Amino acid sequence: QDGMYQRFLRQHVDPQVTSGDDRYCNVMMQRRRMTMRQCKPFNTFIHEDIGNILNICNTSNIPCKNGRMNCHEGVVQVTDCRETGGSRVPNCRYRAKSSTRRIVIACEGNPQVPVHFDG
Repeated sequence: QDGMYQRFLRQHVDPQVTSGDDRYCNVMMQRRRMTMRQCKPFNTFIHEDIGNILNICNTSNIPCKNGRMNCHEGVVQVTDCRETGGSRVPNCRYRAKSSTRRIVIACEGNPQVPVHFDG
């Protein structure tokens, strides 16, 4: 579970900026190791302090896509990176969309930490 939390941080958390452009996605997807074997088709970076994200784990539970009840929702600043199609490792190319939107994350443990990005 600790490993899953570390993976969540690596793949989804970047409080250093408030939004990102296409170049941001291209650089960050590589830097955060999501373009190793293949170009990950879609990924969301959350631009909030980890404290704000941990607070989402304390909100009331909602069902996850897989039916488990350990998901929680919050509204945060994000950059969604979508692979442009046809790009190949190691030159994965992404299109960025920055917004403030509702996200759903799965949390586990005591204290609760995010382990999965559900949408």
